[in-house]
Amino acid sequence: MNAPLADARQAWRSFQRAAPDYDAVSFLQREIGRRMLERLDCVKLDPGSVLDLGCGTGASLHALRERYRDAVLVGADFSENMLRAGYSQNPAQRWLFPQLLRKRVPRVAADAVALPFANASMGLIWSNMMFHWLGDPLSVLREIYRILETGGLLMFSTLGPDTLKELRACFTDGYAHTQHFIDMHDYGDMLVELGYRDPVMDVETLTLTYPSPDDLFRELRLNGAACAATNRRRGLTGRAAWRAVEERYLEQTVEGRLCATFEIVYGHAWKMPPTNDASGNAILRFMRSPA
Repeated sequence: MNAPLADARQAWRSFQRAAPDYDAVSFLQREIGRRMLERLDCVKLDPGSVLDLGCGTGASLHALRERYRDAVLVGADFSENMLRAGYSQNPAQRWLFPQLLRKRVPRVAADAVALPFANASMGLIWSNMMFHWLGDPLSVLREIYRILETGGLLMFSTLGPDTLKELRACFTDGYAHTQHFIDMHDYGDMLVELGYRDPVMDVETLTLTYPSPDDLFRELRLNGAACAATNRRRGLTGRAAWRAVEERYLEQTVEGRLCATFEIVYGHAWKMPPTNDASGNAILRFMRSPA
């Protein structure tokens, strides 16, 4: 078994700490969720049940409820604090999803690799910006396949390898200082390996700018994006080393701003009836002609 890509416990701790401030700084996650919703416009689907996997504070739940009014909608996340923050009544969060505060969507704390849902119980599984936090994406995709009903759809977004490339280039100590971001073609290969049908992967690059390295570091910390890679540096980085990183980053200033690249990977795939049996024999389906 390959070593996990991310330390799930470390990622959990980061999001537990970030929960109170998450909605104030998670504009990128909300924007990607909006773009995912636009992609659903091209999909013909009427699911009876919808799971928002990695729902965080629930920013996508209202839009999913509006789109699929008759569906049973559930949110799931591994951070209990993020789920509680989504139910918060404080005014700073109320504007994000006021309808959900009046009629709460069920949300469960769950590990994505062992979801508490029955086989073939979900018509749509939606996951916005979660996969790069996983230690074993293949196992999670297998678990999603288990609970996805035949004819159901998986739609997800995640971050690709060019994400934070400017920051990553500033470190010279040999440790990981950002997550391990998987190429979209590798996700496509995983989907095919597990039996998903008609996978579609695409990518876009967004560039955000910041006044200083500290502003970027602060935003990453507040939205839970501290590095949780298994090969991250475990001890504290010394003051001199941090100063050297900041100086290297400042050398990349363009018109007084620092750039940070985010490579956004989008994917969707279907669970369709199998075309082969357990022995590898082709399955032929015959339809009765009308009398």
